[in-house]
Amino acid sequence: MAASPALFNPSFLLPPKPPSEAPSSFLYSSPISITPFSTASFGSSTHLFHRPRVSSGTIARASLKEKLGELRDRVADVTSLNQWVVKDYYRLVESVNGFEPRIQKLSDEQLTAKTEEFRTRLKRGETLADIQAEAFAVVREAARRKLGMRHFDVQIIGGAVLHDGSIAEMKTGEGKTLVSTLAAYLNALTGEGIHVVTVNDYLAQRDAEWMGRVHRFLGLSVGLIQELGFDYLRDNLAGSDEQLVMRWPKPFHFAIVDEVDSVLIDEGRNPLLISGEANKDAARYPVAAKVAELLLRGIHYNVELKDNSVELTEEGIVLAEMALETNDLWDENDPWARFVLNALKAKEFYRRDVQYIVRNGKALIINELTGRVEEKRRWSEGIHQAVEAKEDLQIQADTIVVAQITYQSLFKLYPKLSGMTGTAKTEEKEFLKMFQVPVIVVPTNLPNIRKDLPIQAFATARGKWDHARREVEYMFEQGRPVLVGTTSVENSEYLSDLLKEWKIPHNVLNARPKYAAREAEIVAQAGRKHAITISTNMAGRGTDIILGGNPKMLAKEVLEDSLLSYLTQERPATEIDDIRSSDKVLSKIRVGATSLALLAKTSLMAKYVGKSEGKSLTYEDAKSVISKSVEMSQSLGVEELQKLVDEESEMYPLEPTIALAYLSVLKDCEAHCFNEGCEVKRLGGLHVIGTSLHESRRIDNQLRGRAGRQGDPGSTRFMVSLQDEMFQKFNFDTEWAVNLISKITDDEDIPIEGDFIVRQLLGLQINVEKYYFSIRKSLVEFDEVLEVQRKHVYDLRQVILTGDSESCSQHIFQ
Repeated sequence: MAASPALFNPSFLLPPKPPSEAPSSFLYSSPISITPFSTASFGSSTHLFHRPRVSSGTIARASLKEKLGELRDRVADVTSLNQWVVKDYYRLVESVNGFEPRIQKLSDEQLTAKTEEFRTRLKRGETLADIQAEAFAVVREAARRKLGMRHFDVQIIGGAVLHDGSIAEMKTGEGKTLVSTLAAYLNALTGEGIHVVTVNDYLAQRDAEWMGRVHRFLGLSVGLIQELGFDYLRDNLAGSDEQLVMRWPKPFHFAIVDEVDSVLIDEGRNPLLISGEANKDAARYPVAAKVAELLLRGIHYNVELKDNSVELTEEGIVLAEMALETNDLWDENDPWARFVLNALKAKEFYRRDVQYIVRNGKALIINELTGRVEEKRRWSEGIHQAVEAKEDLQIQADTIVVAQITYQSLFKLYPKLSGMTGTAKTEEKEFLKMFQVPVIVVPTNLPNIRKDLPIQAFATARGKWDHARREVEYMFEQGRPVLVGTTSVENSEYLSDLLKEWKIPHNVLNARPKYAAREAEIVAQAGRKHAITISTNMAGRGTDIILGGNPKMLAKEVLEDSLLSYLTQERPATEIDDIRSSDKVLSKIRVGATSLALLAKTSLMAKYVGKSEGKSLTYEDAKSVISKSVEMSQSLGVEELQKLVDEESEMYPLEPTIALAYLSVLKDCEAHCFNEGCEVKRLGGLHVIGTSLHESRRIDNQLRGRAGRQGDPGSTRFMVSLQDEMFQKFNFDTEWAVNLISKITDDEDIPIEGDFIVRQLLGLQINVEKYYFSIRKSLVEFDEVLEVQRKHVYDLRQVILTGDSESCSQHIFQ
């Protein structure tokens, strides 16, 4: 087999140049004959990328291979069941499009009245299927009027998939949030209630406000729950029917789960707990932590990285018993074994800045999927206390669990369940097995032209990180935005330090407060020319990376820069140090004369309002004023805002004035972002670098999906080293790769790539996925007995709680 032409080479990442332009910046190494892989290296002084010289025969074979690949994909599309299912949904799309002209002619009042009309038709015997096409057309028009967004045909398909109780796999940037409004509205017409579930409180609040405008316009009520599942547990601890808050006797009807793979698979085993009286063993944890420091791995205890387990050796048991002055670690009257084992787990498996961070005297969990801190979550079974003891923090005592349920068990209570995500097909068997929910891949609105470059493997972690730095530097010099995905806070800051050594400006997005506080701002800038972003994980961020920048977020930043100093004397609570270094290379937003005049007027008003109230706002309150003004601008038009300003001219109506200034600045930002976006597209779009393979292909695909959204150009590259945690954790044999590299070169830092390498690495990932699937499957099977028992007891409890005396007596006798 010839050397793969898809080796890392800037020409694959940049748009083709006209023939007259000689690629003078590229250097080519001497020919290398490599089978079945190829290598890449760098010039030692110029940092230019080299690649093997490719013959015409190689190019011809590569071209033939590419065409065969395209043909294979087309055949797969024609023969796949998914293709036929999607084709069938297009008949519904035609019906919805047929209703659209008629619906567009309706007034706002007539459009809102359609909701009551649909309810009446359902009461007369029609089904949801009978009104589906017209209802979807109504939602499409309502979204166009209230949000300025019209559902694409593929989004209509996505809504139909959700309504049919399936999972819609839709790529990043295809508008999953808007899709949910279709199925939610249609099913809410029955009056039984719909739950749209998101992965965090921020997205739930955002969607309740944003998408809620459509539902409220159509006459539906919209609520916000930020502790999903706990209402169900609390209702089943209630002492009287007055304390019940859910819709008994049928509290569950239909759930639409956003990022369904994250909620049902990654977080599915996490229990929701209601705790009772505190346990009094807190004093044992610091003692056990000291004992754990005495014990040596491999001598006193052994670890199993694959399942995070620890086993004491005979020598370890003897030493621990001596240190604790006990005759038996497992003595029922003086049980120390659990505390010592937890202390060893905290020592070996729970690493600071990887699994958790320490903030304000507390150990806070970092969600490995989103990179966010989860302040309300704690590890169970004494693990969190063991971590607190290791870090010498105040121990929060154990509590007794009085009610619990996992997310998987909770969502099984819904008679109808559906979900959305960008990555679910690789887990389809698990969804079918666990929840009897199929996965339908919804086509993209525009063709995906992203280039996924071959995975590169390195012998050492040092070689991988150095190569990543050089690739970032090259992209930065070209002007292309880069997103680098890392697996931990520790790794993100290590790469950040490497880039600082070469004075490459960049942004970091991880769980540390100084970065997390600027998440929206960082993501808004991530698609701009020269923007470099290092992120711990991009799953569940809820914000797309738009080439050229996000005009709405940038307009809000312009307002904050202009007004905050007048609204408040406080400074941000988080440290800023050099995290704005990337701003120095980004092009400045130029606002027009109208916007400048409005900003000046608003600044004077803000200054006067601050003085007239006799005290300055806090920094957070000042930001809140601007945020509310932005929300006002999205719900009211220019004429309505100007009317508010005129009516309250003597009261200094600050928020409507800020809203008018925002709308003016927004137009300037939209023009700027459009022009810069065109330039970034010409350069090749967003380049994504993955710095390791995850234990699931799905998580890697989430990172890849950040590039090439909505038909944009883009490229991705994953790099792995044989020292990565996954290889160590699962004891994978990497000797074959080491031998492979040694036959080519003495330099361990040179990457290898090719079809053979990709197959080997993907094979390892699939084996890991099977391992975790088997564990989850076993746990679910064990839980089924508990689920049946829990449901029976809870249902009986509700019957007794809500029934009359006679029915209660019958149940008790029974």
